[in-house]
Amino acid sequence: MTLLAVAQFAPGDDRDRNLAVIEQFAAEAAGRGATLVVFPEYSSFFEAELGDASVAAAERLDGPFVSGLGAIAARLGVHVVAGMLEVADGDKVSNTLVAVDPSGTLVATYRKLHLYDAFGYTESARVRAGDIEEPQTFGWNGFTVGLQTCYDIRFPEVTRRLVDAGADLVLVPAEWVRGPLKEHHWRVLVTARALENTIYIAAADQAPPIGAGNSMVVDPMGVELVTIGEESGIAVAEVTRERVESVRITNPALALRRFGVHQI
Repeated sequence: MTLLAVAQFAPGDDRDRNLAVIEQFAAEAAGRGATLVVFPEYSSFFEAELGDASVAAAERLDGPFVSGLGAIAARLGVHVVAGMLEVADGDKVSNTLVAVDPSGTLVATYRKLHLYDAFGYTESARVRAGDIEEPQTFGWNGFTVGLQTCYDIRFPEVTRRLVDAGADLVLVPAEWVRGPLKEHHWRVLVTARALENTIYIAAADQAPPIGAGNSMVVDPMGVELVTIGEESGIAVAEVTRERVESVRITNPALALRRFGVHQI
C-alpha cells in the first residue's frame, strides 16, 4: 500500500517551533503508514506581511531548516516536502520548496515562479520570482513527483509542464490566503489540475486564521480522497499507479491534446 500525507498548520516566526510541529506531524503520518509527507508554503518562517524579519530569516539550502528536515526524514524513513525562505540577492528572498528523502538528502528544489501580486497582496516586494528552468522531479514508490507553489495553481501550464517532464503526482504546498470565494477557487483549481492532467495532486495549505486550510489529495479522476478542513493536522491517502493508468485509458486527454507549453 502506497500512502502519502498532507500536513496542515500555521507556521510562525520561530523556525525551531515550526520544525517541532513538522516533526510531530511527520511522525504521526509515518505512524499511519505514510512514506511521503507534504507541508505548507513558508513552513520555515511566516509573518502575515513579508517584511525585514522574513528577509533576515532566509537561509541557504545547507542551513538549519533543510538540515532539520533531513534529520526528521532520516529518523522516520520518509520523504518530506516543505516550503522555506531561501537567501536570494539583495533585499529579497526566494520562496522555495525543498524535498528530502529518507536518507536526509535534498533531492529536489523549486522556486516559486508566479508571485502573489493579486487580491491586494504584493509578494514580489520581498520575493524574487524563480528562474524558469527544467523541472526538478524525484522518484517515490513508482511515481515521478513534481513541485509547484500556491499561486502557481492558477496557471495550468505550470502543472502541464511538470507532466511533460514525467510527473504523475504533483505536490502543491500553499499559503492560500482566506477571502471572498478563495476557498471555492482553491478547491476548483486543485481539482482541475488533477483532472486535466490525469494525475494525483497533493495540496498542503496553511491553517487559519490567515490560510484557508482545506488541504487535500485529489485523484486523476478529480475525486477528493481526503481533506483536512480548517484545523491543523494531517490527512493520509492511498495512491496507486494502477489508478493513473486506468484513468488514462478512460480519458486519454494527454495523448489527444494538440497544443504544447512554451516559455514566453
